[in-house]
Amino acid sequence: MHHPHGKYSKEKVSYLESPERRKEFSPEQLLNMIPLKETDSILDFGAGTGYFSIPAAKRTTGKVYALDIDAAMLEIIKEKSLQEQLTNIVLVQESMEELSLLDGTIDMIIASLVLHEIQPLGPLLQQMRNVLKKEGYLICLELEPKGSADKGPRITLEGMEREMKGSGFQVTEKYFPSESLYMLVAQKTD
Repeated sequence: MHHPHGKYSKEKVSYLESPERRKEFSPEQLLNMIPLKETDSILDFGAGTGYFSIPAAKRTTGKVYALDIDAAMLEIIKEKSLQEQLTNIVLVQESMEELSLLDGTIDMIIASLVLHEIQPLGPLLQQMRNVLKKEGYLICLELEPKGSADKGPRITLEGMEREMKGSGFQVTEKYFPSESLYMLVAQKTD
């Protein structure tokens, strides 16, 4: 993933951690909605400040791979996991293009507000499919584009679903946690 500024701005971190964001849709709510088993290994793709990695690590005995290209973000996750005494978080500093996880090793990938930044999306989704186990899940959380005033790249629910189907996923659940947010639960198909 190529971020224009390399380092995230302070505003982005404060948004990622903001109480408003938690109130709108908490990570716990998401984790309650998905087919997470307590032995699952999880890849938090574009983990940021660990918004999902930390709560997910409390719910599984499996490994949670927190993947982000930004070392500063991973440092935040590392500090949080030490505070929370979580030993099952594995920090992975790389982009998905160079994903070093072995094929068929992950039960679930969580990709929150990150897939819209990737062009083209197909090859990445195929790589995600490869690292997933036989009936593994991809959980995708994105903002629905709202008219022409919406700046920056966005991908509609229909567009995302098309991309997923084309890459060997079957969408099993659709949720709308808030008016601007959608969540797809997709399962790897053979």
